[in-house]
Amino acid sequence: MVDFVGAGSGAADLITVRGKRLLSEADVIIYAGSLVNPALLDYKKEGCQVHNSAYMTLEEVIAVVEAAEAAGKHTVRLHTGDPCLYGAIREQMDELDKRGIAYEVCPGVSSFCGAAAALHAEYTLPDVSQSVIITRMAGRTPVPEAESIEKLAAHRSTMVIFLSTGMLGELSERLMAGGLAPDTPAAIVYKATWPDEKVFRCTVSTLEETAGKHQITKTALIVVGRVLDGEYDRSELYNPAFSTEFREASR
Repeated sequence: MVDFVGAGSGAADLITVRGKRLLSEADVIIYAGSLVNPALLDYKKEGCQVHNSAYMTLEEVIAVVEAAEAAGKHTVRLHTGDPCLYGAIREQMDELDKRGIAYEVCPGVSSFCGAAAALHAEYTLPDVSQSVIITRMAGRTPVPEAESIEKLAAHRSTMVIFLSTGMLGELSERLMAGGLAPDTPAAIVYKATWPDEKVFRCTVSTLEETAGKHQITKTALIVVGRVLDGEYDRSELYNPAFSTEFREASR
């Protein structure tokens, strides 16, 4: 059996209860060593084999899984955040399907949630933004043309941008080309929920300058949108003049 486990956004105690249990039961752990907090390995049992997938290819990962299966061992594939986001999980599941190897997925807390917590932000504020766009810049691997930063910025939704810290000058230009004003609020969240988390608030036009000033070159999320400026309309959910299924509006 193989369990894909979301490690959470960084802090070792933000893994789910189920994820922690699966780690403690595993005979083999393959973890994304470039991003996963190594403190999570403290949950493993004695004698557990550990492999760092930062140094492995897909084929090597699958070979380790196959060997574990042949020996009747339980494998945990530990991914950063939630494996459904930029986790290259589908290709692994397809290879396991080809081999008839059973697997399940244990969700995790994504770093985009950790970034909101660090910012004390709500991504979906009434009359400001009711959508969250999770995306990244095109780099060594492409992004579909229909999902260019310019086209996504035109929606004026909250944006959380992964894997783009090294391209902030270009990111700013593309966001503004999509129609965002230079003074649109933005933030750089470095290692959200880790012990060395850092938060830097800025604007769309000052992203590169802010990162340079604080020597942030990787492992950061970029949040963009008016939800960061503090102005919004009160939600109707708890408005005494608004009726819901559970309570009548006050007269």
